Amino acid sequence: MHKIEVMKARYICRDLRRLSESLNGRILVLTGARQIGKTTIAKHLFPDYEYLSIEDLILSQALSAMTANQWKSLYPKAILDEVQKTPVLIRSIKSVYDQWDEPRYILLGSSQLLLLQKVKESLAGRCVIIDMYPLTLPELRTSSFTDEVTDSPLQKMIKSGDLPALFPSFVLDSLYSDKILVWNHVLTFGGYPALVNEERTNQDRYDWLAGYVRTYLERDVRDIAAMTDLEPYTKLQKVLAMQTGSLCNVSALSTKVGISAPTVKKYLQYLTLSYQTIMLQSWERNESKRLVKAPKVHFIDYGVVQAILGKQAQPDGNEFESIVISEIFKQLKQIDSRAKFYHLRTSDGREVDLIVEVESGYYAFEVKLTDHVSKTDARHLKDLGDILNDKPLLHSFVLSNDVQTQDLGNGIMAVHAAYFLG
Repeated sequence: MHKIEVMKARYICRDLRRLSESLNGRILVLTGARQIGKTTIAKHLFPDYEYLSIEDLILSQALSAMTANQWKSLYPKAILDEVQKTPVLIRSIKSVYDQWDEPRYILLGSSQLLLLQKVKESLAGRCVIIDMYPLTLPELRTSSFTDEVTDSPLQKMIKSGDLPALFPSFVLDSLYSDKILVWNHVLTFGGYPALVNEERTNQDRYDWLAGYVRTYLERDVRDIAAMTDLEPYTKLQKVLAMQTGSLCNVSALSTKVGISAPTVKKYLQYLTLSYQTIMLQSWERNESKRLVKAPKVHFIDYGVVQAILGKQAQPDGNEFESIVISEIFKQLKQIDSRAKFYHLRTSDGREVDLIVEVESGYYAFEVKLTDHVSKTDARHLKDLGDILNDKPLLHSFVLSNDVQTQDLGNGIMAVHAAYFLG
């Protein structure tokens, strides 16, 4: 039976068409993980652009032989998919850009490392680069591609600098049922667009995720690293998935996986550059405090974590932390907040899961897998401003599954994660 295509609205669509018509947006580069929706968005937003798939070898060879004048005449507006596979085409687009003002192009690629190296070499100053990630909670709540994506309380706060008004209980929110529905989806399957199709059974979704991980290894990793033996990379990927949200000890990983420390570092970079993980650096600017300098690794999508580990279960504490932190990361990337992301741990065991730095100061977050938050859950946030003393601590939050919104004192608010991020 034919599957009905289900499209959620995407936040970036607000600006993508406007950018494409601006002087600075004559070349747009959409980059992100495979199956994230780049091609779908480009085709829907730009139906007047010719779509060219560079994965078609014969087409790629024919396009590579074209002169700049032929490009300008035959393809004045075009979408080039998987463009990193044929670098000569990027040089052709650069030549067209430099000679004429009218042509406009959209370049799509699933491997950030390959794509951006070639883009930076050839198109520096000539393009706008836009990163795409799995669906956020506000996007998942939309019903169609044409819906308006509403800002979450988090996004409103970052944009305005003010803490938005919050109900004393999440259940008082008129959108409570919708927000819980999509939250449960993320806690089960993650945020890849293909999984929102209601015609898919749950087993269909798990099977899709397993296939996605195989495809990532067989195509993206081989593209990035030209590996002949994927076993060490696969082993490291599994070890990291088992300890997502934990400190990243390169020496320990080297011993556990049986590869050299430089190779571990290289593989960690591949995972980040292919949009699978976030490397959360440690905050370490206070020289009077003994701060742990090791980064944390968070997988961006929980569905992918489950596929790597071959499990079908609700998240544990570390996995829940990664889900919440990646959601914050994705949402702040969407609004181009220029935020910087850190974790903090002192040598005496004080730990803060996430610190978000914006121009005016810091926001701090503790993530707890609990239905009942108590003041002890906020103990590491208390007096945090004494450590973060180079900028003001604007507000702190405990994000959990507790529907009650609580003021815990000292500028600390406890909020249900789906309420604050939905």
